[in-house]
Amino acid sequence: MSKLLGIDYGTKRVGVAVSDESGSVAFAKAVLPSDRTLIPTLTELIAKESVVRVVVGESKDKDGHDNAVMKHTRQFVADLERSVTVPVSYEPEFYSSVEARRDSDDKFVDAKAAAIILNSFIERTKK
Repeated sequence: MSKLLGIDYGTKRVGVAVSDESGSVAFAKAVLPSDRTLIPTLTELIAKESVVRVVVGESKDKDGHDNAVMKHTRQFVADLERSVTVPVSYEPEFYSSVEARRDSDDKFVDAKAAAIILNSFIERTKK
């Protein structure tokens, strides 16, 4: 496996995490503004880090339906897929931001949530 990029998408901020070279553990990387610079910034980061897959948190409500953010997340993923050549996958996330906040109340919470999402994907897909 190679490097993976995790994303915790939000309409204001986007948390980003990157795995190690072996794709076995994720680390919080950055918090980016959710604006028109987002896709170009992520495209550049994907190339710079030699990322082979992007993993985006899939947010559902307690009944398993898309929550309010998912409509925006799906549009973001569609836009990202048009700009990159690596596959983009969803990883179910349940309260990743809450879990990240438990460890910290700083501005890096969204990146920590992205690391939680990416680590969940890594664990789930281990062979």
